[in-house]
Amino acid sequence: MIALIATGTGNLRNVQRAFARLDVLTEPTADPEIVAAARRIVLPGQGAFGDCMAALAGPLADAIKRAVGAGTPFLGICLGMQVLFEESEEAPGVAGLDILPGEVRRLPRRHGGFPVALPHMGWNRVRFAGAPAPAADAPHFYFAHSYAAVPACASDVWGTTDYGGEFVSAVRSGNVWGVQFHPEKSHEAGATFLREWLAACPPKEGE
Repeated sequence: MIALIATGTGNLRNVQRAFARLDVLTEPTADPEIVAAARRIVLPGQGAFGDCMAALAGPLADAIKRAVGAGTPFLGICLGMQVLFEESEEAPGVAGLDILPGEVRRLPRRHGGFPVALPHMGWNRVRFAGAPAPAADAPHFYFAHSYAAVPACASDVWGTTDYGGEFVSAVRSGNVWGVQFHPEKSHEAGATFLREWLAACPPKEGE
């Protein structure tokens, strides 16, 4: 069973359906005890950094950190990836989960003298570096965002995407994975990614 963290701001139902199509059960929850005891955790993302952190503040954020520290496989999607970092330009003064060092910055409005449409919405390639990596070479995934992570550790950068310049679209650090794209909206490429996350990140013993 996967604990699917319900913040009231995430794209929870679509993520739940994406796992259901893979015959994997999820439990939407905001209960810190369930999250702390979960064998896998997914934090869906949609909305604003400040609102998401307000929903996570206190016992729920502590439960996520304890679980991650204990080795529980964790997947953050879109905003769920961004809140892994220390802070975001979207919400000055609001602390993130601080699980990964770095910050989140707004995508540039111009590149090479030309305007860049924001939010970035649509299909773009992700170029993964290192293993494990999705079977498809530079597959297309669906994006919907105006901000992107800037990790402090180069070793945490797993995938990049070009949209008005290159930005980090996937991170990985041990049992913690994060993706800026939406696998639940990315059709077969997204399903392949979720299957490979499940295979690469086995649940804690006892599932």
